[in-house]
Amino acid sequence: MKLFDLQGKVAVVTGGTGVLGSAMGRGLAGARAKVGILGRREEKAAEIADSIQEAGGEAMALSADVLEREQLERALSAVIDTWGQVDILVNAAGGNKPEATIYGDLSFFNMSRAAFEEVVALNLTGTLVPCQVFGAAMAKQGSGSIINISSMAAQKPLTRVLGYGNAKAGVENFTRWLAVELAQKYGAGLRVNAIAPGFFIGEQNRDFLLEADGRYSARGRQIIEHTPMGRFGEPEELVGTAVWLASDASRFVTGVVVAVDGGFSAFGGV
Repeated sequence: MKLFDLQGKVAVVTGGTGVLGSAMGRGLAGARAKVGILGRREEKAAEIADSIQEAGGEAMALSADVLEREQLERALSAVIDTWGQVDILVNAAGGNKPEATIYGDLSFFNMSRAAFEEVVALNLTGTLVPCQVFGAAMAKQGSGSIINISSMAAQKPLTRVLGYGNAKAGVENFTRWLAVELAQKYGAGLRVNAIAPGFFIGEQNRDFLLEADGRYSARGRQIIEHTPMGRFGEPEELVGTAVWLASDASRFVTGVVVAVDGGFSAFGGV
């Protein structure tokens, strides 16, 4: 079990103020990593970092936008100044926009190009830039684990989520490319993998998946019918995979995408 122990490791979680990002941040802290909770909402990041410390962990809040390199570089400097290194990067920042979702009166033909590009930027470019900033520190020290967050929308083209699905497909391709690039040029101590969550209730999709009274919406029922486990995921159910990919337990694993989806990706619908 020592292989899964993250004591002495330093992690940064982008999108750490979100439902899934904060769960993984707490999980890494539970495995004894020092964790930087990075997000645009400074007060929320501080709240989550404080809760980790109250639980006996070590954490700090980092205020930054994943599309702003200078802000990320300041966050990296804060981590290095405080803890001296960065070993783990979880890229959990991302999201969707109604304007890039094909539903109701919005069709493929009248969808805004700007909205599409904004979603791609947040999810794909917002993964690339943190990898450049924090990955450079890892390359310098010769070790590190990067964990990107993909989606079932990358593996199976889902109706409606055009921008999001395309962006997450890019994240998976980028994950594999970067895994090869870093291992070949900077050594076997650098690894890049991804987690592809199935359907979890978050801040952005709650109204799509649930009715006001908590019952499944029509979209929610459709998803549950195609999930063999017959339920949505719980945020804490991503922690085991995140800790495994961050730790020495997966030290010969790079360039893979791990589905945590209740069997959704395995089900053909019949």
